[in-house]
Order: sequence, then C-alpha cells, then structure tokens
Amino acid sequence: MPTPTREHYHHGNLREALVTAGLALARTGGPSALTLRTATRDVGVSASAAYRHFADRDALVDVVATRIRDAMAARMQSFEPDAATGRDRLRAVGLGYIAFAREEPGWFETAFGTISATPGATGAPSPLLALSAALDALVRDGDLSPEQRPGAEWPCWSAVHGFARLWLRGPLRHLPDDVAQAAAERTVDTVIAGLLVARPA
Repeated sequence: MPTPTREHYHHGNLREALVTAGLALARTGGPSALTLRTATRDVGVSASAAYRHFADRDALVDVVATRIRDAMAARMQSFEPDAATGRDRLRAVGLGYIAFAREEPGWFETAFGTISATPGATGAPSPLLALSAALDALVRDGDLSPEQRPGAEWPCWSAVHGFARLWLRGPLRHLPDDVAQAAAERTVDTVIAGLLVARPA
C-alpha cells in the first residue's frame, strides 16, 4: 500500500491514524519507541499536524496505553469458561493477565510503565475492572467474605503483575515455557486459596 499523505486525513481520521501508529510502535519497542515525531513520520504527515489532536507525547501515550489496557482486559476475560464460578473467573483473569504480558511485552510495558498514563472514562484501568468483577463474583458465591472484599484487588494484582515481570525480565525468563506456565498457575491458585472463606470440615 502507498504511504498515506496528509490529504488522506480529515474529519478526525488523523487522530485515529496516529493512535494506530502509536500502538504499532509500542508493540515492537515499548513506551520508549512511542514518540510523536515517529508516529507522524509513519503516518506520513508533518509533525506539526499531530498537535491539532495531541498536546504532546504524553497525551498520545495516554490514549495508546488506555487502548492497550482495554485489549488486555478482553484477553483476560477470554480465558473465562462458560457459566464460570467466581473462582473460575478469578483464575482466568489472573492467567489471562500473565498471558497478555508474555505475548505482548511491548504493550505490557506501555500499559503500566508510563507515569502519565491515566485511567479510562470509567475511572479505573480495564484490567482492574475485570479483576474487581471476578472478586465480586467470589463474594456472591460465598467464597470471599464481604468484610474481606475491600482492597482484595491489590494482593491479586501485585502477584500477577510481579510474576509477569519476573517472566519477562527476571529469572523466570530462563525457564522452559511449560515450567514457567506451571509456576504461573501455582501463583494464581495460591493467591485464590489465600482469599477463600474457610469451609467447615
């Protein structure tokens, strides 16, 4: 396909083209590769044209990071089986989070590695909303007490985020994939077991 030029963009199309270019840059190079100059070059417009849609690089990164977090949440929820229990849903979003990080390291770093990135319109990042919904289901099933529900997101998120980082850049990157995957499952299962209400013997 020919390289797009500025006459191809009107009625807001340039903004979406820049976001698409930003997603491609982040995917291959992480947040450091995402600049307005490179995005405009890849789209085929002048650098000054981008400023009609984004005040600066951080504004573009914010939008790209939000799109990535939405894609991550969709990946997490795709792991959920039909008619899933709260335990199934929590396990699915945990393993889905780690899988996304493993499959899309550049996007993963961009989604959570930028100070300027802001939550979406809902007021919270999409992966956190998916996690919260799974924890609420755990309460509805009677597997997590209402008293223990507030703040339960943080140990869960910390565990899977930390594991993902260890697999991408830490000592787990040297393990065979099947061994690391088994460790991921053990990590998620251990976190869930720590949340569950004790049942009478």
